[in-house]
Amino acid sequence: MIFLNKPVELQTLRTLVSSALKLDQPKVIEACDSATPEMIGQSPKIEKIRALVDKLGRSLAPVHIYGESGTGKELVARMLHNRSHRCDKPFIAVNCGAIPAELMESEFFGHRKGSFTGASQHKEGLFQAAEGGTLFLDEIAELPLEMQVKLLRAIQEKSVRPVGAQKEEFVDVRIVSATHEDLSARVESGEFREDLYYRINVIELKVPPLREHLEDLPLLANFFLKQLATEMGRQPPRLSECAMQRLYQHGFPGNVRELENILARAITLNDGDLIEAEDIQTDNRSSNTPDTSVID
Repeated sequence: MIFLNKPVELQTLRTLVSSALKLDQPKVIEACDSATPEMIGQSPKIEKIRALVDKLGRSLAPVHIYGESGTGKELVARMLHNRSHRCDKPFIAVNCGAIPAELMESEFFGHRKGSFTGASQHKEGLFQAAEGGTLFLDEIAELPLEMQVKLLRAIQEKSVRPVGAQKEEFVDVRIVSATHEDLSARVESGEFREDLYYRINVIELKVPPLREHLEDLPLLANFFLKQLATEMGRQPPRLSECAMQRLYQHGFPGNVRELENILARAITLNDGDLIEAEDIQTDNRSSNTPDTSVID
């Protein structure tokens, strides 16, 4: 369902109608799917995410992705983009916590030449760069309140005003956001605007931590070892039973990203065809009692 603010601008209406018509073009979406990065795993939780992504890909509704650091939130966002009719348009990802507060408005909405010291030429913002496609706002909880107000307006009005410009520019982007924090708790504490929360959180998609789908560990490990070995120009090594046991015992506070780093370290230090338990170096911040039902 789409809501339009009155009076309705003709350009806005044309764009929305065009987007709606493209929803009935499976051939285009299938072509994009061939290059889509995928989540690795066959566990019920990963299969559930895939099924939900397939449904949400054909929607225009904003999606908020919630999950711990390293679980693959950006990968899910890219899957959403590539499952949609927007897959042939840009996917622009930005870490909201990495932009200095004084530059945020310019980065998001662009600026005009001479609008401030150092603005030597026109610059398009992230919204304009994502025109027709998807704008992925990672760690959106890090946005300061002042910027949250401006982001809310851009989403509501489907338009932005570059710094130094006199008129607003229409933009057609799908907003997908993500954070590892509890946004509802941020709303309660007054650190995140409630109206923006409801705008971006039309549909919430939770990505589970690795410790909740350890049955996918062998598939993930083999995928990363093959990928790393290809980059190094060598044959992928195997994990010994003891090495795999050690991985199962680790709690993975850094999730899938941590697993990749552990295996990158192991394959670098071991130039043989078998990775042993001593090659698996963890920081021991967290460990679990191995689930023998998973290991067997």
